[in-house]
Amino acid sequence: ESLMHMISWIRRNFASAPVLFLPPQPDAPFYAVGDIHGRIDLLDRLLAKLDSAHPVVFVGDYVDRGENSAEVLVRLAELRADPNRTVYCLKGNHEDMLLGFLDDPEKRGKLWLRSGGLQTLASFGVSGLSRATTDDGMKLVAKALRVAMGRELIDWLHTLPVYWVNGMVAVVHAGADPAESIEAQSARNMIWGHRDFHHSPRKDGIWVVHGHRIVDDPVCANGIISVDTGAYATGRLTAALIEPGKVGFISS
Repeated sequence: ESLMHMISWIRRNFASAPVLFLPPQPDAPFYAVGDIHGRIDLLDRLLAKLDSAHPVVFVGDYVDRGENSAEVLVRLAELRADPNRTVYCLKGNHEDMLLGFLDDPEKRGKLWLRSGGLQTLASFGVSGLSRATTDDGMKLVAKALRVAMGRELIDWLHTLPVYWVNGMVAVVHAGADPAESIEAQSARNMIWGHRDFHHSPRKDGIWVVHGHRIVDDPVCANGIISVDTGAYATGRLTAALIEPGKVGFISS
């Protein structure tokens, strides 16, 4: 009876206790860069400030809204091919919408257009599409975009991972279910977010770095590091330098 009483007391007093987060503990320093959204100018400006000795992880949303999506994708390809840099690119929901448009333009085209797809089309030199375009028109434009992008680029976008882990730090695009391990997450949770991500702390000590959700200033608190400072609208692209025991932020 005394044992059961003790268990009951522990549950009452500690079940809702706040989770205490130790500082982030990656195995080695790295950068995580927020949503670029076609701002090649800000990307180049930010890259000039980063130490090429550290890996760079891009959280996704390279396309849409800004005017230079094609150029951003070219620059990322150049960075991946640079022997002096280590670069990882994750898939964001805007890459997901772009691929959805290419795969099923009639069904998924309107969502993409509402989300900045017109700017991406223009950056690839593809025109003839508006929010009033018919299904047949959507198919013709998707075909033109596939030609303009090329199979290699489209295949690469399809194979983008949805998370990257370094020690006790995970990088995703939009969020994660705090009740599930990072490895067990659905791709949708990581690309589009999870309803509990900002409300329920993780219990496994993993810090999660993410973009997708615009913040006025980058945030590092309660196991979450937010790096999307709305580059396409604010003119500020942000990177977090995550080192064992500390986090710093650098903006374009």
